[in-house]
Amino acid sequence: MNKAIIFNVQKFSVHDGPGIRTTVFFKGCPLRCQWCHNPESQEGLPELVYDREKCTLCRRCLSACARGAIQIADNSLLTDRDHCHACGHCADQCLSGAREVAGKKAVLSDLLREIEQDRVFYEQSGGGVTFSGGEALSQIDALAELAYACKSRGLHVAVDTCGYAPFESFERILEYTDLFLYDVKHMTDTAHRQYTGHGNDLILSNLRRLAAAGANIALRLPLIEGVNTHDENIEALAVFIRDIRLIQVNLLPYHNTGSSKYARLGRLFDPAVCSAPTPAKLQLIAARLSLTGHKIYLGG
Repeated sequence: MNKAIIFNVQKFSVHDGPGIRTTVFFKGCPLRCQWCHNPESQEGLPELVYDREKCTLCRRCLSACARGAIQIADNSLLTDRDHCHACGHCADQCLSGAREVAGKKAVLSDLLREIEQDRVFYEQSGGGVTFSGGEALSQIDALAELAYACKSRGLHVAVDTCGYAPFESFERILEYTDLFLYDVKHMTDTAHRQYTGHGNDLILSNLRRLAAAGANIALRLPLIEGVNTHDENIEALAVFIRDIRLIQVNLLPYHNTGSSKYARLGRLFDPAVCSAPTPAKLQLIAARLSLTGHKIYLGG
């Protein structure tokens, strides 16, 4: 079997499809959503995560880094990420757990064995495996192999996707995927490009084609106040999905649980961009979208 670069395997997941699931998080995503709560998923290669709050300045990492990417200045450790290759040697020497590497190469046969360990829970709860990210379709060869292997073993397979991938990639896994968890961020191309780095034409086109191909789709709507909760966007979405076959629509209000990760990755995060809609706004959105005839759920 081939390998995949993943950054987490989460057992007993209950928000990534029906029942109790194992969620495999692939590393790498074409989008750069400003509200992303898994920023460690965006880059395709392993990368260093450094938690300054945990660091005890033991300095073991200094000698562990053969590239000299770690320096100490003003009683603080600084990492030159341009020279860091995320080899993990510094993390191996870190006594406090302040340094770790997000992402690793995993042999697919090993992943499959880990997935199958919880078969009894899948069978009892109607669960299965969910391939998420990042964007799982960005590693389509590994995803297709895993999806086929899981489906051939009788496991329920879900794929969580942002939709930004060649439709040929969807076609490769369509036969082996029981459910697509499909995100739509914004209905206006220019706004989508502003907040995610790419337009939405491909995403909306893929959604239509996937539904027409008979796929089971749960539409997932990340809702960020001031970004995509205004009436014009919700109305455009309602018109778009009115004639599209969907299993359900999940409203996902923004949460800030991932905001602290940005500093640990050496990136900036602007909290002014991101806030959750009020419960009253969520009810209005749910009421409008329910007129499309689709089942609407809060969370998921």
